[in-house]
Amino acid sequence: MTKGTARPGMLELTELQKLVADDEVDTVIVGFTDMQGRLTGKRISARLFVDDVIANGAECCNYLLAVDVDMNTVDGYAMSSWEAGYGDMVMTPDFSTLRRIPWLPATALVMADLGWHDGSPVVPAPRSILRAQLDRLAQRGMVAVAATELEFMVFDDSYRDAWSKNYHALTPATDYNIDYAMLASTRMEPLLRDIRRGMEGAGLYCEGVKGECNLGQQEIGFRYDDALVTCDNHTVYKNGAKEIADQHGQSLTFMAKFDEREGNSCHIHLSFRGEDGSAVFADDDGPLGMSPMFRSFVAGQLATLRELTLFYAPNVNSYKRFVDGSFAPTAVAWGIDNRTCALRVVGHGHGMRMECRAPGGDVNQYLAVAALIAGGLHGIDQGLELGEPTTGNAYTSGAERLPTTLAEAAALFEASSVAREAFGDEVVEHYLNNARVELKAFNSAVTDWERRRGFERL
Repeated sequence: MTKGTARPGMLELTELQKLVADDEVDTVIVGFTDMQGRLTGKRISARLFVDDVIANGAECCNYLLAVDVDMNTVDGYAMSSWEAGYGDMVMTPDFSTLRRIPWLPATALVMADLGWHDGSPVVPAPRSILRAQLDRLAQRGMVAVAATELEFMVFDDSYRDAWSKNYHALTPATDYNIDYAMLASTRMEPLLRDIRRGMEGAGLYCEGVKGECNLGQQEIGFRYDDALVTCDNHTVYKNGAKEIADQHGQSLTFMAKFDEREGNSCHIHLSFRGEDGSAVFADDDGPLGMSPMFRSFVAGQLATLRELTLFYAPNVNSYKRFVDGSFAPTAVAWGIDNRTCALRVVGHGHGMRMECRAPGGDVNQYLAVAALIAGGLHGIDQGLELGEPTTGNAYTSGAERLPTTLAEAAALFEASSVAREAFGDEVVEHYLNNARVELKAFNSAVTDWERRRGFERL
């Protein structure tokens, strides 16, 4: 693998100031990724951004990291409550993320770090959590590079039509399995091309697109980069793909399991490098070309995969995706280029890396990459030994299983000493509360399945 480089569409601050002065940019989005993985923030007058926000940042309510998916304020969060008055956080722009947004006229976007008015970071913010793990890695003289592979399903219904139909009887953009197929995927090409071209114009390095197994299912791939850059780009892409689909009168979903067919995955590729760029995961003389460090890294993933699954599968729906024989993992196992395992080792030399296949399209990428780094560092620091790779079908191997429900994953996360040591109690309790809110909402809902099953026959 060759590391991604700066792409057209990325802006230096001086370039933005000139574009604003020339009235070519009139709006700047200052945004961050919330707990649910959504782009959140403000559209700010470009003139105000130049005159004030560059120096001082922008404010937003702290409840944005303490709400459910419907943006309802909920109890249980230490950082934000009615009793505390729902004060502000400061969004401090990270100017290395400044870019044009080609599908929105005269618009630029910058990702922000969240802090309090005393200058301290908002510790439970997803970007802060990843930064903390990258700092741990830097203390060991290493950096992380990553890629995220998001799948999604396209529908010919608009988002508003899908909402009005209560997401029933939607029309997928294809009628059959289109894995690697060209013909049926071509009818989506006007939308897919606009997404690819839009992302290129927003500074991402698009590698290509391929059909997947479910109806209307696609995956657009992007070149890997430094872990924080990849996670920022993931947010820009996920939000932008929906906006572009909306402009086409179509819709797409990244939810982990839309129906009983194949779900949407987000396989995450991760590798560590020395600060000098050296391939610390590779050793031509080691077993399978893996360095001792890499072997301990993978052993750490196996040791922590179950207890950190909450950061890979954060929603009730996430666990519907873990089905034997579906290419989504169920076994806590590793293998060499073995897609039946939760952890797949691929590549060689600088390209030697691990693919974690547990996350779905609904994952918060900052949390997942942070958890992978934490799990790997646990294995390295403890000098864990890696067993033999799984060969053949991991689904029937008898290996330990991933959690099957959000409740099980939350209980494992709560009891995890690795999670508390790596992330701190504040983060652990914050995301446990998020899981409890999701579970309470789900357990109080009456579903169509229950009505069909019980209305007449029970």
